[in-house]
Amino acid sequence: MNTQTKLAIVSISLVIPLVSLVIYSTDSPQQFKSNDTLKLQVISSFYPLHEFSQYIGQDKIDTILLVPVGVEPHDWEPTIKDVQRIQKSDLIIINGIGFEHWVENFDKKNYRGKIIDTSSGIKIKNLGELNDLGDPHIWLNPVYAKTQVQTIANAFSESDPKNQQFYQNNAASYIDKLNELDLKIRDELSNCDNDFIAFHDAFSYFADEYNLNQHTIIPSNNPHGEPTAKTLEHIISLAQKLNIHIIYGEENTDSRTSKVIANEIGGRVLTLSTLEVDSDGTYFSKMSTNLDYLKESLC
Repeated sequence: MNTQTKLAIVSISLVIPLVSLVIYSTDSPQQFKSNDTLKLQVISSFYPLHEFSQYIGQDKIDTILLVPVGVEPHDWEPTIKDVQRIQKSDLIIINGIGFEHWVENFDKKNYRGKIIDTSSGIKIKNLGELNDLGDPHIWLNPVYAKTQVQTIANAFSESDPKNQQFYQNNAASYIDKLNELDLKIRDELSNCDNDFIAFHDAFSYFADEYNLNQHTIIPSNNPHGEPTAKTLEHIISLAQKLNIHIIYGEENTDSRTSKVIANEIGGRVLTLSTLEVDSDGTYFSKMSTNLDYLKESLC
C-alpha cells in the first residue's frame, strides 16, 4: 500500500467522525388527500412501504409517507405535527425490527388505530444482537417483500372488509411482479461470482436469498458507522484477494471511503440503492438498477 493511500485512510478515519449529519426538515408537507372518512387513513413509515400501500389501496385509501423523501429513516424523529397526523390515522404501516425506533416512544394508549408490523412472519437475521435488534433490511429481498405486501393487504382487508377483494387482488398483482423480479435476479446471477463489497450491512437478506457473499466497509446495520484505518486496510486486502474491482457506495452516504478503496485496487465505485431515501423511480426500477450494477462486478 503506497504512502498516499495510507495518508488518505488515516485522514478519512479522523475526518468522518467529525462530519456532521445534514439536518433535514422533518415537517412533512404531505397531508391526507381528502376528508373522506369512508376511506382508510393510512400512514407508511418510509418509501417502500408507502409504494406497497399505494398499490394495494389505490383510491380506497388516503395515504401519507411519514418520513419525507430525502431523509434517512434511521435518523428521523417525528415532530409534534407528525404525531398529530399519526393520531388521526387508522393504520400505521411499519417495517419493524427496530427500524422505526420512534414507535417505542409513541403514545399507543391514545391511538385509535392499529400499528401493522410488516416483519411479522419473517425470519430475522442477527436477532438478539446489537441491543436485541436484528437486521431490518427485509424489503431488499423480493421474497420477503411479498410477505410485507400480503401483510398490508390483510390489514386493509380487516379494517375495511367491504373492499377486501379489491385489496387482495391488488396485492396478488403486485406479488406477481415481485415473483417476476425474483426470477429475473436468480436467472441473471446464476452463473456469476458470489462476492461483493457494499458500504454497510444492508444487503444481507438479498445476499442470502441469491447465494451471494456480502462484505462491508461498515460492519453494522447503521450507514453512519465509522470505518477505522484497520477496517479499510482489511477491505483493500480482501478486494485484492478476491479480485474485486468495483466497490459499492450508497445514496446519502459519504463516498470518500469507497473511493479510497477503489483507487487502491485500481477499480471504481457504483451506487446501490437501499430504497430508503430516494424518490427517483419505483421499487422495481431501483431493484433492477441494483441488479444491473451488481452484474457489473459479479458477472
